[in-house]
Amino acid sequence: MLVTTIDPGGVARVTLDRPDRHNAFDEALIAALAAAFTSLGVDPAVRAIVLAGNGKSFCAGADIAWMRRAGSWTEAENRADAMRLSDMLHAIDTCPKPVIARVHGAVAGGGVGLVACADMAVAIDGTQFRLSEVRLGLTPATISPFVIGKIGAGQARRWFLTAEAFGAAEAQRIGLVHETAADADAADTVIAGWLAHIARAAPGAIADAKQLVRDVAGRPIDDDLRGLTAARIAARRASAEGREGLAAFFDKRQPGWTA
Repeated sequence: MLVTTIDPGGVARVTLDRPDRHNAFDEALIAALAAAFTSLGVDPAVRAIVLAGNGKSFCAGADIAWMRRAGSWTEAENRADAMRLSDMLHAIDTCPKPVIARVHGAVAGGGVGLVACADMAVAIDGTQFRLSEVRLGLTPATISPFVIGKIGAGQARRWFLTAEAFGAAEAQRIGLVHETAADADAADTVIAGWLAHIARAAPGAIADAKQLVRDVAGRPIDDDLRGLTAARIAARRASAEGREGLAAFFDKRQPGWTA
């Protein structure tokens, strides 16, 4: 249900592989995704991760059989199950490697959560997004911190409440994805461009930059925040990567991590 490969350039490709179920979540797929991103996040051979789906859809949300089972569980059992989903999304969101989502077909519920957790996302024309939980008497609670963090509370108020579908262009307008593409080849070209830029950046600096966004976003610009950012750049300047990057710049050569 999940295919993971790593190419010689350090690009890991994690592909949802339940095409007969439109790559919908169940307990096993959630566990597999959490394990994959936890492992890849600490693998020094990995420079970036591309998340995609086989078949007609990227991810159609919750598997029907899984939801049927959940309907017979106690509230405590459902809470534990929801925490496993949240843990999986957290593993993707906090992964120290750049995560790129290649999105197509149906993207519903938890599938939207996956896209929200990616650092970069490209949606192929014809993709249909939907946060459909309220139509089932539910709410998008578990994915909400990640989705609201990506599109903002104002947009979430509309899409959480109406459960209407929206396409790739609207997803780009509200900030859920960064680019749209006419077809699969065009999407792969966009991704190749992002990967080329990532390959020129220091791996440790990328991980620190991801953490920086999480630590700074939404905070007031006060003495504590200014002190934190000053400490972060000081640590980077003193790091091996920082010293190598500056030396390479002054020597007019490529830094060692681009080899």
